Amino acid sequence: MEAMLTVLAALWGAAAGLLVPRAAHRFSVEPDEAWRDTCPAGHPLTGIARGWLGSTRCPACAAAPVPVAAGAGPAAPDDGADASTPPDPTPHTPSPHEPASSGPTPPEPPAPAYPARYAPGTLVPVVTALSCAALAAATGTRPELAVWLLLAPLGVLLATIDRRVHRLPDPLTLPAAGAVVVLLGVAALLPEHGGSWLSGLLGGAALGGFYFLLFLINPNGMGFGDVKLALSLGVALGWYGWAVLFAGGFAGFLLGAAYGFGLMVLRRAGRKTGIPFGPFMITGALLGILLGALAA
Repeated sequence: MEAMLTVLAALWGAAAGLLVPRAAHRFSVEPDEAWRDTCPAGHPLTGIARGWLGSTRCPACAAAPVPVAAGAGPAAPDDGADASTPPDPTPHTPSPHEPASSGPTPPEPPAPAYPARYAPGTLVPVVTALSCAALAAATGTRPELAVWLLLAPLGVLLATIDRRVHRLPDPLTLPAAGAVVVLLGVAALLPEHGGSWLSGLLGGAALGGFYFLLFLINPNGMGFGDVKLALSLGVALGWYGWAVLFAGGFAGFLLGAAYGFGLMVLRRAGRKTGIPFGPFMITGALLGILLGALAA
């Protein structure tokens, strides 16, 4: 039963992960820019939910001819001319009204060729599938598993966006905080649940308040999006108790610090270089939830 549950969770994660790259592409913009509604070539994104759900393969880009790069070879003859016909050896004498040519006309640069797939389509579904499978294996048939499986693709989406543009959009973080409260509240009403809804609420307030304090101390080092994300992560971690809340929160800081230290060792960043902290918060929360689910 548990093996079948893990397989089904992995399939769910893979299917949901296929929808993440397009949403990540649309959300990955600077704060003063509107959400993207086209592929990199400018073709409109269409599909389910006004184009928010769909694959990362643009049909228009796939159907467009790929321009020939300069120096790639002779261009195909046009105007119906036969390629085997030798050129006319008679030199061209310009008329008095024809401007003299200063030399051969340079070829026009080819238009940029965009790939049909505008976002990676393999890594995200794999990560989402593995995360869901691990959550199912650790949680078992307890009702909170449904909550974790619904939140896992959203966590992968937020991590992807933050990694790209160092931003955690409000349309994702704020609904996530409300959703985890409501969903865990429903799970608490069902039999055989493994956590406490009240503990989750206190955990969200504690972790959100802690990140808000860090934001007040150093606004340049801690974004307000991280504070909003901490609300939902704190509720999820607090569901399994204070020890899990501390472990998951500390794991996020430890992973982020290790990443930043590694960049400095490789001389790819300095002490004041900003790094996206959301992926490490989410990864730490995942580890904490797995720990809490196994111990419950």
